[in-house]
Amino acid sequence: MAMSKDELFTRLKEVLVSDFDIEESAVTLDANIVTDLDLDSIDAVEMIVKMKPYLNAKIEPDAFKSVRTLGDVVNVLEPLTK
Repeated sequence: MAMSKDELFTRLKEVLVSDFDIEESAVTLDANIVTDLDLDSIDAVEMIVKMKPYLNAKIEPDAFKSVRTLGDVVNVLEPLTK
């Protein structure tokens, strides 16, 4: 089930709004996970776990070491949807 980056971002936005009570207008590709969305590392892991149903490959924790924004998250997850 390959997804485009736009489709993946839409799913990510749905997770953040419904499960983390983040204002939809705050969820942008440029939003910094920590400073803009106020998510800590536990929240970030939970966010990624909630995205697992959309992925066809195992998530490598090292891939997320350089992730800072939601755009970074989409860029890391998108290849895993193929």
